[in-house]
Amino acid sequence: MSQTIERPAWLMSGDFMAADDPFALLAAWLEEATQSEPVDPNAMAVATVDADGLPNVRMVLLKDFDRRGLVFYTNTDSQKGRELDSNPKAALVFYWKSLARQVRLRGSAEKVEDAEADAYFATRPRLAQIGAWASKQSSALESRHAFEKAVALYTAKFNIGTIPRPANWTGYRIVPLVIEFWCARPFRLHDRLEFRRGGPAAPWTKALLYP
Repeated sequence: MSQTIERPAWLMSGDFMAADDPFALLAAWLEEATQSEPVDPNAMAVATVDADGLPNVRMVLLKDFDRRGLVFYTNTDSQKGRELDSNPKAALVFYWKSLARQVRLRGSAEKVEDAEADAYFATRPRLAQIGAWASKQSSALESRHAFEKAVALYTAKFNIGTIPRPANWTGYRIVPLVIEFWCARPFRLHDRLEFRRGGPAAPWTKALLYP
């Protein structure tokens, strides 16, 4: 992940409540989680809303992060892809049990550029690339055998050479307008620090929240 974000002075003190840059704080917490969380420190819940206003939430993996936003990849024909295309807003949650920390984000969603998606797709293991072609994500599956047959078909089709990225597989960048940092304290007297901005180019304002 391209966390090209400076490390401010407050970070050295460990007092996250003194932070004035949510991206720098998120980068620091992600770095610490990479050291302490045993499995998938980049796992995050992504919530979207369907046409009836009913929320959907699922776990995905953060694959890129910088000041533009947070990126994950998926099939655009999947449930989350369809919902993000029709209502390009989402909420994210990270929870790191090893650190007793949580980060919540809310904001708009946009597709990454084709070149960015191509570059990431090229780094995926070959079988994962084939799986992106074989899976009709979120559609009804008649049997496991049918999926394995599709995997075998695309394995044969792309037996030699580079596997191209499917046109219906790309990344979504969540551009946060609200970021909340939560840290557990004894007796549920937790710390909560919230940042808000009116738009992607607007300045952040911060506030402490009651636990």
